[in-house]
Amino acid sequence: MRNIFRKCLTAQAALLTFSGFSVPVAAFQPLITDDTGTQGSAGNQLEFSLNQDRTRVAGDIERLRTLPIVYTRGLTETLDVFAGLSHARARSSTGGGASGAGNPSFGIKWRFYENEETKTSFALKPEVLFPVSAGFERAGLGKGRTSGGVALILTQEVPFGALHVNVGVGHDGYREASNNPDTTTARASFAPVWDLSAQWKLAFDVGTESAHAAGAKVRANFIELGAIYSPSKDLDFALGILRSSDSDNPRATKHTATTGITWRFQ
Repeated sequence: MRNIFRKCLTAQAALLTFSGFSVPVAAFQPLITDDTGTQGSAGNQLEFSLNQDRTRVAGDIERLRTLPIVYTRGLTETLDVFAGLSHARARSSTGGGASGAGNPSFGIKWRFYENEETKTSFALKPEVLFPVSAGFERAGLGKGRTSGGVALILTQEVPFGALHVNVGVGHDGYREASNNPDTTTARASFAPVWDLSAQWKLAFDVGTESAHAAGAKVRANFIELGAIYSPSKDLDFALGILRSSDSDNPRATKHTATTGITWRFQ
């Protein structure tokens, strides 16, 4: 059962951005934790990133490179829709490897509450992941059945910048249930972001996720340090370094480097 569940989590990591956690593809780069910000009516945003993972499991080293692209469109001042595509390439020190497209995604972000006096806001973010082929699922690049999740987001502005909190649940569905059992996840994360200057932000991100599949349970924790440089209000460059580990036996430890560009336009 442990080997089956490990395979399930590995397939999940190949799809869902750089963290290996069940998080939406569109987030506040380079963080796993998202904010309540939206693009505004008729606003547009493109996000590009390159993510490099190095995971050690029982002496084996697995390397994963993902290239996600996400387009977001503002329908109203408080409602966004987004769609994402990704490409992944996985390699193992034992000689195995695979590459191909990950699950396409579609979702919305709705900021349903905002208090100007207290600088507090809440948003909901549901997302659907569409299936990949049976071959891509067997290669560990994605999920063969429709999957998805929803997150509740809190943003609180503070004197040094902002605090962001995410709480979410998700479901990952697989075509070959005997090898990859369907997985239910619950996640919580917290990220303070410091405004160092008009152009620079420094962020710290920490979180945990529990995943349940076929009677087995694994908990994974992560910690990340990120920096954001904004030469203008419409352009961001992001860099993040992340470490995560789980409670499985054998235990997996992952180190991730991510770089990204976010471009906003009308």
